[in-house]
Amino acid sequence: MRAIGLGALGALLGVVFFFLIWAHTPYRADRGATLEVFRSSDIVVETVDEGILMHRATDTDDPSVGLIFIPGARVDPYAYLFQLSGAVEQHGLTVLITKPTLNLAFFDTRTVDDFTSAAPSIERWFIGGHSLGGVRACLMAPDSAVDGLVLFGSYCANDVSDSRLHVLSIAGENDLLSDLDTITAAAPRLPADAEFVVIEGANHAAFGDYGPQAGDGERTISSEQMRDELAVLLGTLLRL
Repeated sequence: MRAIGLGALGALLGVVFFFLIWAHTPYRADRGATLEVFRSSDIVVETVDEGILMHRATDTDDPSVGLIFIPGARVDPYAYLFQLSGAVEQHGLTVLITKPTLNLAFFDTRTVDDFTSAAPSIERWFIGGHSLGGVRACLMAPDSAVDGLVLFGSYCANDVSDSRLHVLSIAGENDLLSDLDTITAAAPRLPADAEFVVIEGANHAAFGDYGPQAGDGERTISSEQMRDELAVLLGTLLRL
């Protein structure tokens, strides 16, 4: 019996070990895309306790609006800098990209208030995320003071249809990981006035810059075009 117990313990430790290795080997951010943001004179990127804070370098008369962005599973948070930087540069949106525990959003138990402390001057916040990060954002949004929810190749597993949230759902035409059928099936869980947008040529990985992802569809949109599309869509948050 003792040998069986030791064997079971050894197997469990092996599973935990390989899980930790898997969790700590995320899809890495594209170096060129990341450096382009860091080198921009129009954007300031800061590493803070809450995550990665990105805001426009110059003063702006735009409304004080921020977006808490939760990365997809096992994706380097820096992989989203370039795609979100267009809205920062063009519209003055402040973005806080979180760094989830074990690179998996569901292991991060922090609340919205734990993230908004990164930029206390922001008057209005939205929360959103890519893939699993969006699913996590759906769980966090209803009991918080955020004005709305932004889904990037994602959907809600919980029902927020009776909430006051402004919801923007952005899908990729060629996304085979959060495909259009899945997003459509989950739509009744969102408020009736939720806005749905499909970006032509985008796949699941197009929402970041971290290379191809297993099981995904073909990408026919460039990283620069994707950034521009997201900048236009996220610019609408400032007018809500």
